Amino acid sequence: MAPTAASPRKVAVASAVGATIEWYDFFLYGTAAGLVFDKLFFNGLSGPTAQFAAFGTFAVGFLARPLGGVIFGHFGDRIGRKTMLIWTLVIMGVGTAAIGLLPTYDSIGVWAPILLVVLRVLQGIGVGGEYGGAVLLAVEFAPPEKRGFFGSFAHIGVPGGLFLASGAFAIASQLPDEAFLSWGWRACFLLSILLLGIGTWIRMSVIETPAFQKVQEEKELSAMPVTELVRRQPRHLLLGMGTRFIEGFTFNLFSVYLLAYAVKEVGVPKSTVLNAIMVGALLGVALTVFSGHLSDRFGRKRVYNTGTVAALLFAFPAAWLLQTGNTVAVAATFIGGLGVLYGVIYGPLAAFWSELFDTRYRYSALSTLYQISGIVASGFTPLIAAWLVSLSDGTLWLVATYNAAIALFSLACAHFLPETRGRDLHVDLAPRVPTGHDELVGA
Repeated sequence: MAPTAASPRKVAVASAVGATIEWYDFFLYGTAAGLVFDKLFFNGLSGPTAQFAAFGTFAVGFLARPLGGVIFGHFGDRIGRKTMLIWTLVIMGVGTAAIGLLPTYDSIGVWAPILLVVLRVLQGIGVGGEYGGAVLLAVEFAPPEKRGFFGSFAHIGVPGGLFLASGAFAIASQLPDEAFLSWGWRACFLLSILLLGIGTWIRMSVIETPAFQKVQEEKELSAMPVTELVRRQPRHLLLGMGTRFIEGFTFNLFSVYLLAYAVKEVGVPKSTVLNAIMVGALLGVALTVFSGHLSDRFGRKRVYNTGTVAALLFAFPAAWLLQTGNTVAVAATFIGGLGVLYGVIYGPLAAFWSELFDTRYRYSALSTLYQISGIVASGFTPLIAAWLVSLSDGTLWLVATYNAAIALFSLACAHFLPETRGRDLHVDLAPRVPTGHDELVGA
């Protein structure tokens, strides 16, 4: 399809659909790591060790994401947002489909987990470059007074992708266990081939963003975007990473670790947890957009802080509810965590982070902020949670304490960042001064 001019709404929808497809691919792995991979790729290890290994390969994807962020961020700031988004989609789709074709440990031995890790790295590189481009596609097309609303459409990809991934596994899990472990889970991964075609078609239909076109026309492209970012706005970058912690932690705690904990430790039926995650993810889609809209009215920080304080207050009640084993309480916990808390926290962040940085290196800034902080905030969350549970005799109280600490840390980082609502994206946020030194403006 030939690219055509589009309204901010159409571009936002295109960003949401493409991001949802990419995150579906990435989150499939997390669901499979909690339910399947320890049995198929690490069954040469003992039970708990196999699960640690499966969660370890989950974390590998997050370690690879900064590499993708740096590569695609650099070229996204040099060549354009649209081209990089098409490439990230292709890389992710191919890597995910290949996982669905992998032989198991019983078939090829140690090569099975090795190949699984290689493909997980490929997934990480793809999604590492996806985030910044998807957000900027929506934010840089949006009118200033609706930037939070339209920018949040790119963030629909995370709960939307989780909804699709959980839904696919919920359907596949209706199969008898033997069929599910044999081919059911593979069908979820192979579906990525179809989604790849749809996503590529959609992304080829949009034009480059106005903000990047302006930089191109004025010949102000940065030669080394990451270097310029670190030199000119290190404070915003580091504090922005801090605000990412509660977002990444909340999502991966509920969608990955607590999924496995509820099924394997508490004994809640797998279908019950997957269905609760689906409902929470669907609610998260709606609240992500609504909280983005609220940030246009009340400010990015006020909405973000509200969600983060709620996450702090919910930490210990969530642990207690899960440990009751009551199916209604467990389902409500997942819906509250992934739907309410995550939606409110995540909605304003697309506009908030975008408005912190200059257009010349904004793709690199968002990619660096999101992917490097995601290593600890997201990738290691299941491993850290599993370790804390092992230290507390199988209970979640240390995990709840860690949850509260993460929330307090993110609140502190947000406190030292400026409110960005209403900023002009075409104005250099860190202009050079006559002395030759760089300084921050409005920090």
